[in-house]
Amino acid sequence: MISAAGWILSGLLFFAPSFTTATQEPATNAAATQKPSSPAKPSTTENTSPKDADYRIGPQDVIRIDVWKEPDVSRSVPVRPDGKISMPLLNDVQAAGLTSLELAAAIRDGLSKFMTNPQVTVTVSEVNSRRIYVTGEVARQGAQNLLPNMTVLQALSAAGGLTQFAREKKIYIVRTVDGKQVTYPFDYKGALTGKHPETNILLQGGDMIVVP
Repeated sequence: MISAAGWILSGLLFFAPSFTTATQEPATNAAATQKPSSPAKPSTTENTSPKDADYRIGPQDVIRIDVWKEPDVSRSVPVRPDGKISMPLLNDVQAAGLTSLELAAAIRDGLSKFMTNPQVTVTVSEVNSRRIYVTGEVARQGAQNLLPNMTVLQALSAAGGLTQFAREKKIYIVRTVDGKQVTYPFDYKGALTGKHPETNILLQGGDMIVVP
């Protein structure tokens, strides 16, 4: 015969599993319920900076000329200090001051005398002309990278300024124009005070500032 205590213990054992099952929440798989992320869209941006197309070739640059199906004419050539390049059939071709597209058109026109409808591509493989030079009585002589809209005063400042022996009234800039050297006088004090700002010219690749 089962005692009252036995009946109570049996009842607890009977209801315990159902109580536990009813109150316990099944574990949720976060990875399964998480919405899959949308795949990233591939970038469609291309390097179409106008700087590349508008860049004007300068002395000491190295350019690659490809003429379709004409391997004997295709080649890499340096731009000479006079701004020209040497090519088969055409001899000397003016390159400095032109963009790649303009030079390709000039070469195409020249080669049209020797071949039918030449397809010419010009690329600048080495940019060496975008440098200016400061020499003479400055703290740091040598070459500098030519920055956009760089003036004579800015270049002299980048060179550490003038020394105490500099002849301020004798400073000048040497520039190669059409294969010839041209000099431009520079009024140091006039540029500083604003009395002669016209002498504080914008520099070009290959310019040399001479400080006697």
